[in-house]
Order: sequence, then C-alpha cells, then structure tokens
Amino acid sequence: MFKGHTAIVTGGSRGIGAACARKLASMGADIAVIYAGNSELAEKVCNDIITDFGVRARAYCCNVADFASAKETVNLIKNDLGNIGILVNNAGITRDGLLMMMKESDFDDVLDTNLKGAFNMIRHCAGLFVRGKYGRIVNMSSVSGMVGNPGQANYSASKAGIIGLTKSVARELAGKGITCNAVAPGFIRTDMTKDIVEGNDAIAESIPLKRVGTPDDIADAVAFLASADYITGEVLRVDGGMAI
Repeated sequence: MFKGHTAIVTGGSRGIGAACARKLASMGADIAVIYAGNSELAEKVCNDIITDFGVRARAYCCNVADFASAKETVNLIKNDLGNIGILVNNAGITRDGLLMMMKESDFDDVLDTNLKGAFNMIRHCAGLFVRGKYGRIVNMSSVSGMVGNPGQANYSASKAGIIGLTKSVARELAGKGITCNAVAPGFIRTDMTKDIVEGNDAIAESIPLKRVGTPDDIADAVAFLASADYITGEVLRVDGGMAI
C-alpha cells in the first residue's frame, strides 16, 4: 500500500513509535526512525524492519524541538530514502507535577518537544508533500489533551495543542490532497507508563474494555489514518472507552 513512500516516525526507537514504524513497514513503506537518545534501540528497530519486511530503514538522531535540526534531518531523509509521503509525530516527553510546584523549565520542555516538535516536522515536510502531491500526517495527541489530568498541566496542554494544530493543518493542506489527523491514546503499556500501570489492576478495571492498551493498538490506528484518503482533521481516541 505504501510502497514507494518513506514514512518518518519521530520517537521511533521504542514503544508506540517502534510499533508504528513496524506497522508502516509491513505495509511497504521505507522507514526513517527519528530518535533523541538511544542509538542502539533505534538501530535495532531499523535492522529488525529490514530483516522482517525487506524495506529500507535508517535511524536519525534529532531533537525535534530544534527548528534547524528538524529541517536538516528532513533533508537528510529525503536524500537518503527519497520520496517522503508519511509523517508520524510521535515524539513526546513528560515532566509531571502539580501546577503550584511545576518548574517553568518543565512546562517549556514538554511544550517544546510535544507540540513545537510536531510543528517543526510538519513545517519542513509540508513543502515536500505539496510538491509530491501526496502527504499523510498523523499526530500523537492523548486523552489527557481532551479531558485534562491532574499533575499534567504541561502534558495536557501540549496534547490539546496537538489537536488544534491538527485541525488547522488539515484545513490548510486539504486543498492539496494532504490529510492531517491525530490519535489520542489512553493508558498504553510503554516504558513511559510502566510505573503507573504495572500491577495496578484498578486502572484496567476503570477502562470499559477492562485492559490497558498496547503499542500495536495505537499503530493500527495510525496505519488506518495514514491509509485513509477521505478523513482529515479527525482525532481518533484509542483508549478502550475511557473518555466515553
């Protein structure tokens, strides 16, 4: 389905990002894995993708919050892998804490990575999408950005911002045949959430489907939106019914 297209996945070295990279590779896309820290994990994801799916995959170290670095990385990917057709903005961090004790830097860092990072990547890919007359953007929001969450003023604000960004980009680029959608995960079992969900039966019981989600649950939703030609500006909750 995606043969001939390169998919960029930010935060692609583990968890949801790695699952998205593998899913899109299974559908024929060449994969650019963007990571910020662990090069070994990123290279392993790429090597596994090459072995399992026979597509091209390369890892790129980039701080997506840095406008110039994001531009340089997109150019490198274009030169290395060719036609960029899919962008999955998954990179994200948390700096949880109660509002009255939250450091300014903790607020800024989360907004810079989660929201500005998505803007930076879209900004530098949009021209390529327009010239190629094809583009699929999927941004990672969160249920926390739809309903709020105590102790996550920074994270919830960044993920709510992703929703506004998604809808504005969708309107701007729709005339060029480019779609922009978002996925809003609930509780997903990843390294970021393991301290919260591991051994906490109450969380699973609070979810109507009675289980915590997996990275593959999110990857399936990302692949669906990336393959949909007539859906744009949507926010797809993948939360087991949490926010019903």
